[in-house]
Amino acid sequence: MPQRPTETPAETAALFEATLEATHDGILVLGPDRSVTHYNRRFVEMFRVPPELLARRDVTELRAFIATQLVLEDAEKALSERLWLLDSAEHLGQMRFKDGRVYERFVAPQRIGGEVVGRVMSYRDVTQTMQQAAAVERHRAFLEKAQEVAHIGSWVVELDGTNHLGWSRETHRIFGIEPEAFDSTSEMFFNFVHPDDRGTVRTAAENARLNGNRYEIDHRIVRGDGSVRWVHEEADIIRDVAGRAIRMIGTVQDITDRRQLEDQLRQAQKMEAIGRLAGGIAHDLNNALTAIAGYSELALTAVTADHPAHADVQEIRRGAERAASVTRQLLAFSRKQVLEPRRFDLNDTVDAIARLLSRILGPEIDIRTRVSDRIRPILGDPSQVEQAIVNLAVNARDAMPDGGHVTLATSYEVVDESFARTHVPMPAGEYILLSVTDTGQGMAPETTARIFEPFFTTKAPGKGTGLGLSMVYGTLKQIGGFIFVESEIGRGTTFSLYFPPAPGTAPSATAGRAGAEAAQHRTVLIAEDEDAVRNMVASSLKSDGYSLLLAASAEEALRMADAHDGPIDLLLTDAIMPGKSGVELAAALIVRRQTLRVLFMSGYTEDDLNIAALGRPPAILQKPFTPRDVRRRVREVLEN
Repeated sequence: MPQRPTETPAETAALFEATLEATHDGILVLGPDRSVTHYNRRFVEMFRVPPELLARRDVTELRAFIATQLVLEDAEKALSERLWLLDSAEHLGQMRFKDGRVYERFVAPQRIGGEVVGRVMSYRDVTQTMQQAAAVERHRAFLEKAQEVAHIGSWVVELDGTNHLGWSRETHRIFGIEPEAFDSTSEMFFNFVHPDDRGTVRTAAENARLNGNRYEIDHRIVRGDGSVRWVHEEADIIRDVAGRAIRMIGTVQDITDRRQLEDQLRQAQKMEAIGRLAGGIAHDLNNALTAIAGYSELALTAVTADHPAHADVQEIRRGAERAASVTRQLLAFSRKQVLEPRRFDLNDTVDAIARLLSRILGPEIDIRTRVSDRIRPILGDPSQVEQAIVNLAVNARDAMPDGGHVTLATSYEVVDESFARTHVPMPAGEYILLSVTDTGQGMAPETTARIFEPFFTTKAPGKGTGLGLSMVYGTLKQIGGFIFVESEIGRGTTFSLYFPPAPGTAPSATAGRAGAEAAQHRTVLIAEDEDAVRNMVASSLKSDGYSLLLAASAEEALRMADAHDGPIDLLLTDAIMPGKSGVELAAALIVRRQTLRVLFMSGYTEDDLNIAALGRPPAILQKPFTPRDVRRRVREVLEN
């Protein structure tokens, strides 16, 4: 191979000049006297140096010109004497221009045989690279902010055997651990998964990796502070061209609040279903109890006090009365109990009941009150509200066997949408709040979830029916209020009762029809499908001299009324019967007999029966009732 002849100095210089011009970087070379010896066209273009300035070869003038184009901080660096000294060490830095350009600068001494003979300065335009990096950083910041707003974190785990796991900032926040405390492995993630859910999560992840199944799961985590939260995770597998899983990318969202809302909604729906069942049971039981109580009372009038059966009949009546008390509690829970609503001040009720509670609960329990003067009257049955407070206070006493204190407090509260969303099904609005707080043992979450269910009790057998709190629940719901409980083992319990304020005007009393008339020589049409109840009612009224027409159904009552030539003064009917209801019967007879008075027998309320559709004041004989109740109520309706 032929040898290349030795280059001449002229050829070396030409090659050097060609190299300078060919490079994409701007090049500036200083000589031993710190004058400009070489530069390329790219340098002139980058710094827009006038030819006459370069012609003078003055470094001081050149660096002053360059400094005018830079931002203040970088201009001061450019003017630094150290940067332009021939023998100063290599220097790499950035130059930021006022117009947004960014150059990367490298400066180093030029040596020949160890002797410094000049200084080479190289400049590269990295503006586009910096802009792209800034855009990526902005996009990352936007993504992190979006995750923060949506409360959704992201993560990626490498499936190359390292199991390296990367979390976004929001994921760290959801799990409650700082980035520096996280070792970035999937095993550490599983340490945060609730122990009861760990196996399920591992199986779901493995199925996604091996079988391509969708990874979507709800599970619990134990945060860094020890609190338990629910999260929803979704992920997808990234595979290489050969189909091998190389990484899993997913999202995580804290759904604890949503789970709590779903639990509250399910609880509300369950309570509604139980309420309907309880109301139906109470209605059917009331018919039987009406007959038992009525016939036992009639029997007592026929059996002398010295008769051997007299004591037995009295026990039957007392048993019926005790059973009737249970049905009243069931009706209260199902919000079908007849109430006597009126406007009243909750503060007055609290003050009065506090004095009573001091006697009921005993000296070991300290009763405290804290009432607000800003509250408004509420509309309800004061006796039922008083009973609700007593039930709560008695439960509080049972939770404080060694004594403690119960605090009754009232306040005016405005519930916003945020609070309402976490207290389903209460809507936002104005409420009068009564809180009953004790310093007792507290309850576990699984107990508070069922505390208002009828017949649910934590007391020992024979110590309670489990209907006290269900009555409180029903009383609040029936007047449009709401009740919630907060409790923690060892920290006591607070029941919060929210009452809607009464409307601005007091409800006016409905005027009755005037003209008291004697009970005798009146005709009463009795419609009742239960034979025992119908016969007991007839026996109760017959002794008072009423003329009676007895029907086992609404249809039979209509036929009797049409066939009866004389007046019918009163329709005494069961409100709910198979076929046509008592309300429908009353509506049909009122059309035929305009002056007919109506008394409904029912365990339900006026609202449940839709009596208002009759267009006249309703009258209800609440089941179960006794013969005395029948006679008294019939007289009242006929005389008013």
